[in-house]
Amino acid sequence: MDVQLFEKQWEKLSERLKENKKIIITTHQNPDGDAIGSVMGLYWYLKKCGKDVSVIVPNEYPLFLQWLPGNDQIIDYKKNRSEAKLLIEQAEIIFHLDYNDLGRSGDLKNKLKKSKATKVLIDHHPYPQLEADISISDTTVSSTAEMVLEMILKLGGTDALDINIGTCLYLGIMTDTGCFSFNSSNPRTFELVSLLLKSGIKKDEIFSLVYDNFSANRMKLMGYCLHEKMQVLPDYNAAYISLSMEEQERFDFAVGDSEGFVNLPLSIKGIIFTALFVEREDKIKISLRSRGDFAVNTISEKYFNGGGHKNAAGGESKLSLSETIEQFVSVLPNYSKELNA
Repeated sequence: MDVQLFEKQWEKLSERLKENKKIIITTHQNPDGDAIGSVMGLYWYLKKCGKDVSVIVPNEYPLFLQWLPGNDQIIDYKKNRSEAKLLIEQAEIIFHLDYNDLGRSGDLKNKLKKSKATKVLIDHHPYPQLEADISISDTTVSSTAEMVLEMILKLGGTDALDINIGTCLYLGIMTDTGCFSFNSSNPRTFELVSLLLKSGIKKDEIFSLVYDNFSANRMKLMGYCLHEKMQVLPDYNAAYISLSMEEQERFDFAVGDSEGFVNLPLSIKGIIFTALFVEREDKIKISLRSRGDFAVNTISEKYFNGGGHKNAAGGESKLSLSETIEQFVSVLPNYSKELNA
């Protein structure tokens, strides 16, 4: 991230923070590691600055993310609507982290849209749609957590970092880069991680709390997906996994249990494009992943009402599970040349 490109934005943000105290931090619905890590890293920094700050998320997030320091301070909008609405109405500054379209804030959308507070966008996804007073958007950065760290360093210096901030931001960077296996080729990412290590974080413990913290049912579900539900399409170097609601019930599915499943087929030699289809009551949730130069965000935008990064995107379908899979398979011939390059 070229920090100098946003010099005027940093200055404006610094002034607004000096002038205002009541702050809300939000993120997208179905928060992942980068979302939760970013909002909580910023939360601890603003608390150190003496701000009256609250974190509001649109809905529930996985258990393996609920160990972060300050987790008990996070307000789930679906469970605490009255409290969240009042805080938004009183807010002087609202941070939008790890999403750039109000449509991704779920049921929070209308309340956030009506707010007269100063709106600050910090995000690394392409094609920002959210109208913000201060916009810091950069698709070249590994994660929103990395951008929040740059912000803290810009406004408070290295002395502002501590183990709480460091733990939260390391979680965000670690999870959004697949433990530094993608979106992490910029040396600056590792320079920043080294600063987090100096803050006293326990990186091995953080890894274990995220990746060695699953239920037995989740592990059985993963085995079932690999053995029974993974379909490999060698003609297109692609593969997909699907999960019906009945199958989820069979394994006592909990929020976050399918996290990472879309990446599993990428371990197969030759596979460069994968998809995961998870049936919900009102839609099919779709996750897409790829390796190399094959862009999945364009496919998500064109066919599945979504978007994201070049190698990691998401979307949804209002068709049935079988019809959604049929649509996915039907579009693959359109990309045969790229998939077999």
